[in-house]
Amino acid sequence: MTPEKPDLNADYAAAGFGGKLVFGQRPVLLIVDVVMAYLDPASPLYAGVEDALASNERLAAAARAAGVPIIFTNVVYEPGGIDGGMFFRKVPALKAFERDSPAGAFPPSLQPLPGEMILSKQYPSAFFGTSLASTLHAARFDTLLITGFSTSGCVRATALDALCHGFAPFVVREACGDRDARPHEQNLFDIAAKMAEVVNEDDAIALMATVAR
Repeated sequence: MTPEKPDLNADYAAAGFGGKLVFGQRPVLLIVDVVMAYLDPASPLYAGVEDALASNERLAAAARAAGVPIIFTNVVYEPGGIDGGMFFRKVPALKAFERDSPAGAFPPSLQPLPGEMILSKQYPSAFFGTSLASTLHAARFDTLLITGFSTSGCVRATALDALCHGFAPFVVREACGDRDARPHEQNLFDIAAKMAEVVNEDDAIALMATVAR
């Protein structure tokens, strides 16, 4: 007879995972790779994440109302992916992000406004090979609300690097998406246990409003 497995949440908590991070006074909404590659059914990277797009639209509106800065990331490669290194080789679908491809465009319903930062990257983390950490530190930001695609890839990598660079990462559950619910949920569990707070959309909006007040 197979022994009954312990409750997963209780097991991780008993082992010392899942400590709590404090939401700071200077947050940024970091929208990771919410681009047409994941939203266009004709794209090989299409992920069926329209609900997450809608959540990002609401979060962006709330951030603007609260005066919380927004940073958008996208992925851009030179033709042939010479600047993509091993990542470009490992994931041939990244060819969709070669420069000027429509797959790399932001969706019409979620466009950066004048003055909002666009950060182009070539690797999963928004921090790797970019100026993001120095930009945030120079402006004394302390917290990142992280959303976008995909949960198991660029969102997870960005949350981990945010933690390592000294920022409190808060991943917004409804505003992230993946090709399948299984890696989405598994990665949110792991992110919450080891590297970030995972919060729902309503709580994220309330946190931004509190900072504004």
